[in-house]
Amino acid sequence: MSLSKVSIGKKVVLNNINYGLSLKKKLQDMGLTPGVRFSIISKTNSGPIIIEIRGARLALGRGIAEKIDVEITN
Repeated sequence: MSLSKVSIGKKVVLNNINYGLSLKKKLQDMGLTPGVRFSIISKTNSGPIIIEIRGARLALGRGIAEKIDVEITN
């Protein structure tokens, strides 16, 4: 499932980033590595998606969020 389709408050685990190598590496350097768990903090219809990962908050644009494959966890 794409990160852009996950509701606020849900916890997810990262499966894969389907993006170019340079951006994929940048996201991995910020902590978005396969298997990492994080939660959706804020999401609007047109703005960025804000996630909380390892005690930090990241804002991801919609285009990037659509390329991030996640699985909802409990």
